[in-house]
Amino acid sequence: MVEDKFILVSMDDERLKNLADVLGNKTCKKIVEHLAEKSEASEKDISDFLKLPINTVEYNLKKLIDSGFVQKRKNFFWSKKGKKIPMYELTNKSIIISPRNNSKEKVKSLLPSLILLGAGTFAVWVYQRLSVNGIQDYVQSAPEAATNFALAAAPKAAGGSVEIVQSSPLWLWFLIGGLLVLGIFSMLNWRKL
Repeated sequence: MVEDKFILVSMDDERLKNLADVLGNKTCKKIVEHLAEKSEASEKDISDFLKLPINTVEYNLKKLIDSGFVQKRKNFFWSKKGKKIPMYELTNKSIIISPRNNSKEKVKSLLPSLILLGAGTFAVWVYQRLSVNGIQDYVQSAPEAATNFALAAAPKAAGGSVEIVQSSPLWLWFLIGGLLVLGIFSMLNWRKL
């Protein structure tokens, strides 16, 4: 399992409050400084060195572990009473605090919708192309039947001539509608994206 070498926190992240609490706490700073000098230490070692009560060290170590500054080591030792004593060390991770999502991030969040819109537009274009080609093939294969059908359906005011009128491009209306919906959605939810 690959371990990250950094802690990435955005300005909106709840972990930022924990990090700020830890960085502003004098006891946590002393524990971090002690662990930086020593490669590892137990709660008792830290308590003895800093001359702090063990429950204070335990509480602050828990905060440091939750924030990602300190971790329990895999190795441990046993006390005289047979109790398992864990060892603690610094995580050796960099903390990166990123600003809130910027415009590039927001536009990237719309990318999957734009890809789906493009695929849908292409599907409508293919469908319309196949249906128009099917009608043209029918007209070419049975011109008399198509003419009779068109004459029966059309008013006779045209003077008896038959024209096949191609419908407007449905794919274009689909694309425009999709872009309009995406535009309205992104304007209404810009802060949430």
